[in-house]
Amino acid sequence: MQDIKKLDFQKIEKKWQSKWEKKKAFEPKVGGKNKYYVLEMFPYPSGSGLHMGHAFNYTLGDIYARFKRMKGYNVLYPMGYDAFGLPAENAAIKEKTHPKKYTQKAINNFIKQQKSLGLSYDWTRILKTCDPEYYKWNQYFFLKFYENGLVYRKKSAVNYCAKCDTVLANEQVHDGKCWRHSDTEVEIKQLEQWFINTTKYAEELLKEIPNLNWPERIKSMQKNWIGKSEGTEITFKINNTDWKVFTTRPDTIFGVTFLVISAQHPQLMSIVTEKQKNHVDTFLKMARSTKQEEIDKLEKEGVFTGSYALHPLTGEKIPIYAGNFVVAEYGSGMVMAVPAHDQRDFDFAKKYNLPIKQVIKSKENSILKAYEGSGQLINSEGFNELFSEEAKTHITKALEYKQLGKAVVQYKLRDWLVSRQRYWGTPIPMIYCKECGIVPVEEKSLPVKLPDKVKFGKGNPLTTNSSFLKVKCPKCNSPARRETDTMDTFFDSSWYYLRFTDNKNNKKPFEKEKVSYWMSVDQYIGGAEHANMHLIYARFFTKALRDLGFLSINEPFMKLFNQGMIHGEDGHVMSKSRGNVIDPLEITKKYGADTLRFFLVSSASPDKDSLWSKEGIEGSLRFVKKLYTILSEIKIGSSSVKLEHWINKTIKNVTSEIEGMKYNTALINVRRLLEKIEEEKEIKKSDLLSIIKIISPVTPHIAEELWEKLGKKSLVSLEQWPKADESKISEELEAQEKIQHQTLDDIKNIIKIVQEKQNKNPEKIYLYAIPKELSVYNIQYLESKLDKKIKIFAVNDPNKYDPENKSQKAKPGKPGIYLE
Repeated sequence: MQDIKKLDFQKIEKKWQSKWEKKKAFEPKVGGKNKYYVLEMFPYPSGSGLHMGHAFNYTLGDIYARFKRMKGYNVLYPMGYDAFGLPAENAAIKEKTHPKKYTQKAINNFIKQQKSLGLSYDWTRILKTCDPEYYKWNQYFFLKFYENGLVYRKKSAVNYCAKCDTVLANEQVHDGKCWRHSDTEVEIKQLEQWFINTTKYAEELLKEIPNLNWPERIKSMQKNWIGKSEGTEITFKINNTDWKVFTTRPDTIFGVTFLVISAQHPQLMSIVTEKQKNHVDTFLKMARSTKQEEIDKLEKEGVFTGSYALHPLTGEKIPIYAGNFVVAEYGSGMVMAVPAHDQRDFDFAKKYNLPIKQVIKSKENSILKAYEGSGQLINSEGFNELFSEEAKTHITKALEYKQLGKAVVQYKLRDWLVSRQRYWGTPIPMIYCKECGIVPVEEKSLPVKLPDKVKFGKGNPLTTNSSFLKVKCPKCNSPARRETDTMDTFFDSSWYYLRFTDNKNNKKPFEKEKVSYWMSVDQYIGGAEHANMHLIYARFFTKALRDLGFLSINEPFMKLFNQGMIHGEDGHVMSKSRGNVIDPLEITKKYGADTLRFFLVSSASPDKDSLWSKEGIEGSLRFVKKLYTILSEIKIGSSSVKLEHWINKTIKNVTSEIEGMKYNTALINVRRLLEKIEEEKEIKKSDLLSIIKIISPVTPHIAEELWEKLGKKSLVSLEQWPKADESKISEELEAQEKIQHQTLDDIKNIIKIVQEKQNKNPEKIYLYAIPKELSVYNIQYLESKLDKKIKIFAVNDPNKYDPENKSQKAKPGKPGIYLE
């Protein structure tokens, strides 16, 4: 027998990884057989390298890509790097190096780690979003969107740190302070920003959600994020100017006792009176975040603006407050407050001693809390005694008649603020000219490259390079200045899956023929945390590019799989800050890539969280060694009927389980099959080859090695997936085997009882079976397992030895048992 301790997994892995690369095994061509596009969400290449969550994610995708390849599909399975962004810029500054140098080093490390796992990527399609060859097309699409009215510029609230002299991302605001300067309060400033009109596609994005083969949880999250509301847009007159206010409860309009405008509203100061200006300024300094989640957690506070609105139906003067709980981008950024019928408004009214007017009948005490349900209207002149739903229609019609309102559909989804006042991102291809205004960069001048020579530390680094900043206007040739904002990195990741189809094209973002062949992505894999950002932006991008004539598809990702998370041995999700991170590269060096791959997908269902354990990885190593040893040493001959049953049943089950990404149950079947092979002396060569094929997606290196040992010159990775021969699957045989195993367990239990209670060690065993089941029991097998002599009788045998009438206890599938 081969000494399994001497198995050099690293040597085997390097050998086959080299052969795959030399033979260009995983480089598909356009056309021909059925295509299948497998893709994991591409990673941000952090300096700390690949973590176990990455390794798990990529193993899931690789198993599926390998399986589909063997099933006869033309598989596209690429890898790239989401290389721009604030984390890289900050990490580079901390390490006193340039973001470009820092990022390239991180990517090189990622590639090394990924290759060690034996992932079957087409490495010729690699892309990095920080390459000018990639972000040139970001700029190209930005200009196309601009030409077609999908990009515009307007004022928006941002977080600003005076010490950094720059805008901060929401993630950089910690408890109202700058992440770099914990002694500096963050201010809210109104800055001109670039937006993409995603709301134009809100209805289509919502309408097509049911057609997606995605987890229901993600579909629900997207539906809520888009947030369709049917209601009424009501016009309130403020200082002789019309302000539109959206509500889903026009039936409560007579209960409006104040309005609230967002503290971040760009027009807020236009309605603040001179007398209230200082009070409002003080309040605004306390409103320190533009982040929705933080706004939701804040105690609801406000300040009187000094202005009043005229009620559209009663003509009453209604005070207007600035509030920290109204989102500037939702609706008009102003809401009508009905404290008797909205708990948030009720609490605000109590706090600031504002009137509360009940307009819907309820049994509840309106002094203690708001009644938020529907009912019959009261105190609503002209509409009293109508029920809420009917009143909504009548009141909206009355407002339409007076030209003071109309029925509208509103979405929670906001237009995409795409500007970032930072360095490490795609430069926005716009120029500011005093004569011509905002002028797009000409397409022939793309890409607008990021300058290497910039200064970090204060303000936007791009403003420190005058040769980048100072340009000639493309229209009039006058001195002008370049836009210094860069794009949100979600722009990069909104179309990268399209570039993979034609990543070396320097004339177009992609050839239509190629993108038409490969798209949509057939299986997308990634975390649920991307439900409301990346996945919505990518869907929007696909639809926008379709309407601009670049694509003919409606959706980018037809199937989505969300993987679980890996927890450390301390029970917490692996993270650098907790110190429980395990480096996949170290594990592959110690245990082998196939062992790691096997462990990652065998311990739990891939969509569930799993626990890392040393015992688990060591157990996986023992199994992989055992698998290799048994399959390499079993004698080639013929397969028994029983073994053929288990081989074909396993092929059938494993095929179904891998198709459904239930890898853990697929491997349970493989483990059981190995136990059956252990009981055999020989196996047919074709059966052994089939077994090697079905283990190859999970343990590809040892599968290739075993395949070669059997004299095969081809790669098992490119072989045809085996088909189960249903005629060789015998449920009767399996039922008989089950009876035999149950009988073995019963005998063991009886022996144990006899030993404990009678202090005897039985030497002989007698079995009594119903006549038609006599042939079920393999006496030789039972004797070998128990190391005792066994005799079996039919219950109706007149010559049977049965001193205690145990034969009378025999039942179908359960023999009588006597020991002595």
